[in-house]
Amino acid sequence: MKDVTIGLVFPGQGTQKPEMGLPWRDTPSWQLTADISEATGEDVPELLLRTGAEDLRRTDLAQIAVFTVAVLAHAEAVRTGAIEGRVAACAGHSLGEYAALTAAGVLEVPAAAALVAARGRAMRAAAEEREGTMAVLVAAAPSEVEALVGTVRADGHEVWTANFNGPGQTVVSGSPEGVERLGEQAPSIGAKMIRLQVGGAFHSPFMAPAADALRTAWKNTAYAPARVPVVSNVDAAAYAGDGDWPELGTRQLVSPVLWEQSVRTLTGTLGCRRLVELGPGRTLAGLIRRITPETEVLSVDGPGSLT
Repeated sequence: MKDVTIGLVFPGQGTQKPEMGLPWRDTPSWQLTADISEATGEDVPELLLRTGAEDLRRTDLAQIAVFTVAVLAHAEAVRTGAIEGRVAACAGHSLGEYAALTAAGVLEVPAAAALVAARGRAMRAAAEEREGTMAVLVAAAPSEVEALVGTVRADGHEVWTANFNGPGQTVVSGSPEGVERLGEQAPSIGAKMIRLQVGGAFHSPFMAPAADALRTAWKNTAYAPARVPVVSNVDAAAYAGDGDWPELGTRQLVSPVLWEQSVRTLTGTLGCRRLVELGPGRTLAGLIRRITPETEVLSVDGPGSLT
């Protein structure tokens, strides 16, 4: 299977949990936590080994933790030669896009970590400035969810589609009142709404102040052409040497994550026959199996997955 075409995918916020770094602590790649600590100003080993669930719900800390584990998983996979085949592309879900950019050579680890820290802090500040929430609508087509969101917004409520995760799973974002009203009307399209435990209305216009702050951080960051294409969340297009990542990364904060479309770009346009999820949990593997059941999916969430 060494000739198989592979896409690397990286999870986002929401996959964090206490002691998430424990599987990686005794690997040679653990030394990267020192670089990430210096770049972010956080004690990353403390974050990954001894921080409780409540603190890990904090947007800024969660993002650094998830990014670090994704980077560790990728570094160990490369070091051990565990990824058999030709890596043809990378993609990440929301925050995971920064691990994807690192894996593709667009960003060095310290630069990516600094951007992740700036992003998380800016998102947390924007959420504190304007209260918001998110929820997932299940068992309804994305087009039906979009239409209902448009109707509720036309009635004066602030709510938007935030993530197109896969068949029958669309995430919405907005004011608590807007999301509540959407939930009341969800049965009209055969949908059930499940609230998400998040700190704000991410991937919505509520994040405009965070986008401005992140744009400034990107201006001070060196980045390089990608060694392999990276599929962007905002338009599901693959970018190699021509990627304007400061613009794409900034737009991502206020735009929906087109994850289902991104997976179809990986498996269709880019011809990936195997997708390898690198980082905590197996959330993306579950989504990918629903989007394209014929695609082989592997999850690397600990060193044991590399053998």
